[in-house]
Amino acid sequence: MKRAMIIINPSSGKELALEYLQKVEQLLRSEAGYDVVVNETAKELDATNFCISACEDCFDLVVSIGGDGTLHETINGLLDQKHRPLLGIVPLGTVNDFARALQIPLDPDEAIRTLTSSQVKDVDMGRLNDQLFANVVAAGSLAESLSSVSSEDKSKLGAFAYFREGLRELVNNSAAPLRIEYDGEVWEGDSPLFIATLTNSVGGFEKIAPEATVDDGLLHGFIFKDLNLFNTLAVGASLLFGHLKDHQDVIYFTARHIQVTSNQPVRTNVDGEEGPALPIDMHILPGHIKVVVPEVQVV
Repeated sequence: MKRAMIIINPSSGKELALEYLQKVEQLLRSEAGYDVVVNETAKELDATNFCISACEDCFDLVVSIGGDGTLHETINGLLDQKHRPLLGIVPLGTVNDFARALQIPLDPDEAIRTLTSSQVKDVDMGRLNDQLFANVVAAGSLAESLSSVSSEDKSKLGAFAYFREGLRELVNNSAAPLRIEYDGEVWEGDSPLFIATLTNSVGGFEKIAPEATVDDGLLHGFIFKDLNLFNTLAVGASLLFGHLKDHQDVIYFTARHIQVTSNQPVRTNVDGEEGPALPIDMHILPGHIKVVVPEVQVV
């Protein structure tokens, strides 16, 4: 019999996670014919360790029920594994960038129905030092401030919680000296923010990198130059309308390998969570995981 492991953050989805869990269990057992194991997270890295055990025991499917943090931990359990189960996603977070990029419904009930889809997509992952990331790495003083956005603000404001915090930081004109090496090219200068993204959706803004797809084999890099209040508002409009790469104060490139260093202490934000300090080394892992997606993809 096929085996599925459900990894669930019981505190996600405004405390409704356990109700959705029952629906997922019933669907997988009765309609899809899986033998189901359920693991609830209680502390940091629980989801990663559960997923590692699913790989070692050759499970057929792992389902992540929770927000971007739970999904990030779950995906990291697939790192360097010989056997990697299919990944199913029931998004219960406030942003859900990875689900957006894969056109997985943000409505949990619709996402649950997707778990029985026969459509599977090979999806790129990024490797950052010794961890995987599914969506975005940000570095710079602005990235540090974004890590401080509270769960309450994210619940109330969604993507605009990040945008508001970003405006505050950029108005203070806080920049860090960065050296960015990418596929043989080098950029050096002061910047409040560098972003490397795998998908078109970052922080809930679905047009930040319109050309990016989950299987294009590329990291999409954006270097923000020192910005003042006036052109910060222009960058905000570019974020909303998908013209960020064309902004005069933004340098855009694509690469398969990126290294970022600084002569000052600079931290990062990885998939919406606080990440390691510079230096960092990133490269693309094409088609590294297989994700269950809706039968009909919206074009």
